[in-house]
Amino acid sequence: MFSHHEGVRVNQIKKMLAAPAAVFALWAMSATAATNDDIAKRLEPVGQVCVQGQACQGMDVAVAAGGGAAKSPDDVIAKHCTACHASGLLGAPKIGDTAAWKERADHQGGLDGILAKAITGVNAMPPKGTCADCSDDDLKAAIKKMSGL
Repeated sequence: MFSHHEGVRVNQIKKMLAAPAAVFALWAMSATAATNDDIAKRLEPVGQVCVQGQACQGMDVAVAAGGGAAKSPDDVIAKHCTACHASGLLGAPKIGDTAAWKERADHQGGLDGILAKAITGVNAMPPKGTCADCSDDDLKAAIKKMSGL
């Protein structure tokens, strides 16, 4: 058996271990909750596919979120165009390659023809080049700046 002093020491050790264990348990529960929230946030859809001519749920909200204010050509290009047009990915005409842009313009009815293709999408480029809240004027200004036309 333990002596009285040894029993007191064992009880003190148990008490000292109980507090950190309780703190750890509370931390683990809150960490799990935060992790579950983070996972749910990461699993939210980032967009949706809409078919032209059919109602597209939520697109009116996405367009309204842009506020309708005109965007600078540089902003549109930086956020929506450079991913493909900086490198010529999948045959996209490169920014500043006026000859390539002019060839497209000659075959598609000029700058307005290129704009029409940009609005509806062409080849691998999605409609409006992923800038759903860009106006036609925003897109046209970006095309002018990229093409030099």
